[in-house]
Amino acid sequence: MNRIALACLVALLVLLPARVDAWGALGHRLVGDLAERHLDPAARAQVQELLAGEKEPTLAGVANWADELRSSSPEAFRRTSRWHYVKTEPGTCRVQADQCEGGECVVGAINAQRAILADRAQPIEARRDALKFLVHFVGDVHQPFHANSTDDRGGNSYQISLRTPIEPEAYARSRYVDGVMGTNLHSIWDYYVLVSLGLDVPRYARKLDALPWPPQTTPLSAADAWAAESCRLIPGRKLYPDGHKLDHGYLDQHRPLAEQRVRQAAYRLAQLLNETLAR
Repeated sequence: MNRIALACLVALLVLLPARVDAWGALGHRLVGDLAERHLDPAARAQVQELLAGEKEPTLAGVANWADELRSSSPEAFRRTSRWHYVKTEPGTCRVQADQCEGGECVVGAINAQRAILADRAQPIEARRDALKFLVHFVGDVHQPFHANSTDDRGGNSYQISLRTPIEPEAYARSRYVDGVMGTNLHSIWDYYVLVSLGLDVPRYARKLDALPWPPQTTPLSAADAWAAESCRLIPGRKLYPDGHKLDHGYLDQHRPLAEQRVRQAAYRLAQLLNETLAR
């Protein structure tokens, strides 16, 4: 690709709408799979009851439902799109309460959907949707670029030229030319950091579950603490690269952190469901 064509591609990418996905399909399924392995019997029974009738009635099977609304129910996706992330207070990583009024951020959404799931008086359809939202949003809040104070829309505006043999997701295939993917830092974390290891969900889940459990983490805490934790990782682990051209060296360097965040999300999700569904 010559320099003029590359410049045009970068300009086009800046105009594209931001993605709100976190971890991509693989990462979210891993969170669901690992969490389900660590449910108490009572919580497991309720999960099975709530998900009865789903095409794939497991936490992994519904883990991407909140993102899939983009195509299956565009109006519902527009209504809930702000539930996937939170912009923290600059310089502090604190979640601003007024930003989350009415559940309009990932922290508020986790709290609101947990309340619905815990309420046995709610219709089963509402509790089922709440469970599906929780599986997804607990994963989202552990992705560092879903909880930060940067002005680049969570890395969506930080353009990346990634040299990789990995085929991109369907929506992005037009931006993959001569082994170079025109993407952004948010998508690097959503998709490439985990996918680049080359494992499918069953093998990856077994690999992560074989590590010491629980993962290094705090006990079940408030969702705003998880968001602040994600936010602090961006400068603490220097997640912004030097420059805008990457190869698999960046992916290999940061994959252990991504795997740790997936495992922490799964552990906390299992704790949350064990506590919520035991009421």
